[in-house]
Amino acid sequence: MGKKGKRYRNAVDTIANVQGPIGIAVASTLVKETSSTKFDESVDMDVRLGVDPRHAEQQVRGTVTLPHGTGKTTRVLVLANEGKQAEAREAGADFVGLSDFIEKIQKDGWLEFDVLIATPDVMGQVGKLGRFLGPRGLMPNPKSGTVTMDVADAVAEVKAGKIDFRVDKFGNLHTSIGKASFSSGQIADNATAFLKEVLRLRPSAAKGIYLRSVTMSTTMGPGIEIDRNDVLNVLR
Repeated sequence: MGKKGKRYRNAVDTIANVQGPIGIAVASTLVKETSSTKFDESVDMDVRLGVDPRHAEQQVRGTVTLPHGTGKTTRVLVLANEGKQAEAREAGADFVGLSDFIEKIQKDGWLEFDVLIATPDVMGQVGKLGRFLGPRGLMPNPKSGTVTMDVADAVAEVKAGKIDFRVDKFGNLHTSIGKASFSSGQIADNATAFLKEVLRLRPSAAKGIYLRSVTMSTTMGPGIEIDRNDVLNVLR
């Protein structure tokens, strides 16, 4: 493993010098203090859960609209019949169509979008993209609100900062909750909203400790482990 740079080592020292448990508020301040790149880094959260994703009843997947958005411009593709296409455009979708975009994705590997929203009546056609979009996390799904007839609402929610998260095969959740340029209060608000939803989605089949660990970091920065008890107290 290569030697870490001076900025990274200084960030680690800053975190190590904090006295006592690190709660959400303190972590939100530290994550800004330890961001030292010239670009606006994303603020990420990693949560380790006490679930076994091999069992369907212990899958954790959900969506949440972050109070202060993600800080990123989200490109939205809507696949729908003509009757819903005007509605999608008026709501602010970046790309709207159906067979033309399906062909573009299939033949050209086009992926210049971040979220795909589709109406239920066209899922038979969209389904053929499953092998290509599924592994990339771009396939629309009713559980995430991306398969719906309420196209305008779905587009507005995504543009406002709605994120989709899903536990991986190791029982971990990873998502971005904002930018380092956000205020510490905005980062804390977004982190709290995300964690509240994670706790709400606890599967009844999950036994023992559900929230194992919570870590916050910037794209290039070290992880800041948040005190589990503080998280539970704040979210009660």
